[in-house]
Amino acid sequence: MRAHEAGALHGDIGNRGPAWLRSPEDVNDLVPQLWPRNVTRGADGVLTVAGLGVRHIAAEFGTPVYVLDEDDLRSRCRDFRAAFPDEDVYYAGKAFLCRAVVGMIVEEGMFLDVCSGGELTVALAGGMPPERIGFHGNNKSVAELTRALDVGVGRIIVDSFHEIERLTTLARERGVRPRVLIRVTVGVEAHTHEFIATAHEDQKFGFSLAGGSALAAVLRVLDEDVLELRGLHSHIGSQIFDTSGFEVSARRVLALQAQIRDARGVELPELDLGGGFGIAYTSQDDPSTPHDLAKRLRRIVDSECEAERLTVPHLSIEPGRAIVGPAMFTLYEVGTVKDVDGIRTYVSVDGGMSDNIRTALYDASYSATLASRSSAAGPMLARVVGKHCESGDIVVKDEFLPADVQPGDLVAVPGTGAYCRSMASNYNHVPRPGVVAVRNGRARLIVRPETEEDLLVLDVG
Repeated sequence: MRAHEAGALHGDIGNRGPAWLRSPEDVNDLVPQLWPRNVTRGADGVLTVAGLGVRHIAAEFGTPVYVLDEDDLRSRCRDFRAAFPDEDVYYAGKAFLCRAVVGMIVEEGMFLDVCSGGELTVALAGGMPPERIGFHGNNKSVAELTRALDVGVGRIIVDSFHEIERLTTLARERGVRPRVLIRVTVGVEAHTHEFIATAHEDQKFGFSLAGGSALAAVLRVLDEDVLELRGLHSHIGSQIFDTSGFEVSARRVLALQAQIRDARGVELPELDLGGGFGIAYTSQDDPSTPHDLAKRLRRIVDSECEAERLTVPHLSIEPGRAIVGPAMFTLYEVGTVKDVDGIRTYVSVDGGMSDNIRTALYDASYSATLASRSSAAGPMLARVVGKHCESGDIVVKDEFLPADVQPGDLVAVPGTGAYCRSMASNYNHVPRPGVVAVRNGRARLIVRPETEEDLLVLDVG
C-alpha cells in the first residue's frame, strides 16, 4: 500500500478502525507507556532493551521470542511494595510464571498467588516460601488441597461448599488448621471483556453475596472451627482502569463483614480486594500508578469501615498483569507481506495465535513497531498476522508500519508479558517460544523454546 493511500485511510479510520490508532506521522516513534522502561530506539532504528539490541537477541535465541526487561519487572514490584507498605502484595502467578520470575519476586519481597497444582510446583521450585503463597481456584482437587496442606501454604481462597467440605475433612485428618479466605461474588459488572469479568452473578467463581451463600459459607466455616477463617476475598475482573468497581465491591464485602460481626461477634481481620489493574496496550490506555491505586483503595476501605463501624482489616491485593505485562514484548520475524489494495497490508510473522491467543479470544488490541532498522518510507495501515491455518490468527488488528516492511525484518509487539506465554499452545504443532530476560546488556534464557522433538515427547502412539 502506498503512503498516500495510508493517509487517505487514516482520514476515515474512525469508521473502519479503532479510535486508538496513532497518527501515521508517528510511525517511527515509541509510545513510552507501551514499552518496558529500558527499551529505546537507536539512531539506526534498532530497538534496544537494557543495552542489548534486538537483532542480537534474534540471532542468539531465534524468533519468535518473549523478551523480558528484568529491571523493569523488578521496579514494578518495588513500586507496588512502596505504594502498599502496610499491605500484602501478591503477584498473580497466572499472568506469567517460571522459576526465574519466582526468584525475582521473592527477592523483591512479594507474596505469590497460584491457582493450580502446577503453579504451586513452579512456585516452590523457584524458592517461594510456602507461607507466602495463596492458593486460588474454583475446583481444587483433593490432591491439590492435600499438597497445599502438606507444604503449608499461607492461605487458601475457598470457592465452594464442596471445597469447604473437602478441606475440612483433609485438615481434620492431618490435625492442621489452614488459614482460609472466603471468595465473595459481589455482583459488580466490571468494565472489561465478558470473559475476564469475574464478580457478576452469572459465572463460576465464588459465593454469591446477593443469594446469601457467602454468609452461609462464612457461618459453616466458623461453626466447624477446623479452618481458620481470616477474611473475605473479592476479585471483580481484569484489565480494569476505573476504581468505581472496587468501590462497589468493597462496600458490599464490608457490609457482609458487618453482618458477620452482628451475627457472631466476629470481625474478620483480613480483606483481599483482588487485582485486575489495567495496563496500556495502546496509546489510548491510561492506567493508574500503584500510588494512585493505593490512595483510592485505602480511601474506599476507610470510608466504608467508618460507615459500618468496623476496624479496618489488613488489606491485600493481587497484581499480575500490572507487573509483568508491560515488562515484556514479543519479537517476531516477518515472513511475507500481502497488500490488499484499498484495504490494508497483511504482515505475516513467524508466530501468531499460538504465542498470543488474546487477540482472538478477547478481541484484545495491541501495538507493533519495526524493530530491526530505521525506515524513511511512508506509513501503511497493516495487520500483523501469524502463520497458523486460521483467518482469525491475528496478533495486531490495525497498526501503521513503514511501507517498506519486508521479509526478514523484525517486528516487536509490546505488552505481552501477561497471559501470552501462560496461554500459549502448540496449535498446528508449532513449538512454543522461549523467554529471554535481559539485564545490564546481557541476556539469559529463562524458559527455553520448545523444539519439534518436544512435540513428540508425549506422543506414545
